[in-house]
Amino acid sequence: MKKILNAQSIPLSSIIPLEFDAFSNAIVKAVSEGKRVCAFFGTPGKKPNLTEVFIVLADDNRNQLMVARSTIEGPSFRSLTPRCPQVHLFEREIAEQFGLAATGHPWFKPVRYIHSWTGKDPWSADKPILPGVTDFYRVEGEQVHEVGVGPVHAGVIEPGHFRFQCFGEEVFHLEIALGYQHRGVEEALIRGPNYRTLHYMETLSGDSTIGHVTNYSQIMESLSRTQIPARAQVIRGIALELERLANHIGDLGALSLDVGFLPTASFCGRIRGELLNMTALLCGNRFGRGMIRLGGTGFDLELERICELLRRIEINERDARNAINLLWDNQSVMARFEDTGPLTKENAIELGLVGPAARATGVVRDVRYNQPSGIYSFAQIPVSSYDSGDVFARAYVRWLEIQQSFTFIRDQLSCLPSGPVMTPVNTVAGDSLAVSLTEGWRGEVCHVAITDEKGLFHRYKIVDPSFHNWMGLARALRNQAISDFPICNKSFNLSYCGHDL
Repeated sequence: MKKILNAQSIPLSSIIPLEFDAFSNAIVKAVSEGKRVCAFFGTPGKKPNLTEVFIVLADDNRNQLMVARSTIEGPSFRSLTPRCPQVHLFEREIAEQFGLAATGHPWFKPVRYIHSWTGKDPWSADKPILPGVTDFYRVEGEQVHEVGVGPVHAGVIEPGHFRFQCFGEEVFHLEIALGYQHRGVEEALIRGPNYRTLHYMETLSGDSTIGHVTNYSQIMESLSRTQIPARAQVIRGIALELERLANHIGDLGALSLDVGFLPTASFCGRIRGELLNMTALLCGNRFGRGMIRLGGTGFDLELERICELLRRIEINERDARNAINLLWDNQSVMARFEDTGPLTKENAIELGLVGPAARATGVVRDVRYNQPSGIYSFAQIPVSSYDSGDVFARAYVRWLEIQQSFTFIRDQLSCLPSGPVMTPVNTVAGDSLAVSLTEGWRGEVCHVAITDEKGLFHRYKIVDPSFHNWMGLARALRNQAISDFPICNKSFNLSYCGHDL
């Protein structure tokens, strides 16, 4: 396997193709040694019956990534999932997109729906399958009943279908069907970059705009050997931590609302709005659109705005501390949070979970620490973790991260380096591969670009943290009361459209 650093590009020719069996064995061996799968995806081969596959593995102990490639010839390939569960969803996605069959896969079914670039249809002989129209797993038994929730929900939220197999109130199994938000973004990115590409990146998952656009910018800057100014690196980090703060505080407020604890719910809703307004103070948009640009940032910070941001940080940090600490002191809240929706550390590692969901099981996994890039290479943030794996742990890890983010923003604003915030971007290298990881507020965001001889995207793969974590939610509901689903769901707060790219 070829070693590579985060936010680095390498020539495609430096990745020596492996025979598929050797490729599979290398992945299994690496994961058994503690590496983890960041991305596993296919791209059209040079012949109609060939599919080229790439994998990106993270070695968090050595702060490096590993890339390998192989070729699948014919209509099928031997599934890796029985030996490496982390790839189970990636294999189903490859099969769905390229008309292949993963033989031996224990749960071989659509991830979203058929959107095959090759025109093949491995699931149906004649017609494509619509989202949620599939054979769901069923538990047989005289008193076992099935409960379907969604895809249309009571509220202005994205669609997703949840199928519960229950015995009384106890959930035996939860199956989640997505695909309703699929927009074909990855396919639209091919032959880019163009004037639409940045717009796609800013709207991949709207509440993670900064995380995704930072990755895209790092991809382009690595492919063009462009070094962005130190001041821009710091401002990007400030924007990313503001995005984390707004969403983490909003999540704690929503969890409070789900258990009927209104003081924290109402306060956190207001504070989230204040933090979104701070992002708007940076760039004029509450979600950060326009903030990150290739070669730097679209906006600079003069002394007046720095002072205003510091003033607001002090107020909102104090208000958040007062509001959120009410949760940990309330026995009724703790009774609902503790021992609800538990996951073990072994579950998290086996499924390849990322972000707060993984750190809540005791896994020390944070891109800002394990695979740092940009400002985080110089100003690392300690990993915040807990080990009970339940709703309380997922909430408490957010609170720990909130405190770290407030401190980071205040420190960076207080010593912002001088200089420009933009530098010209050079010509993009052809026949290259670039990888960028960012710790978004949900967890690891992974982008991988492969360019052709002209420097255009032959393939652009995006792995949102939700792609890793939806199965974690399904696993957390086993043997839980179905009435605990709302609070478990909110403790993960995953993205539908981020999964359905």
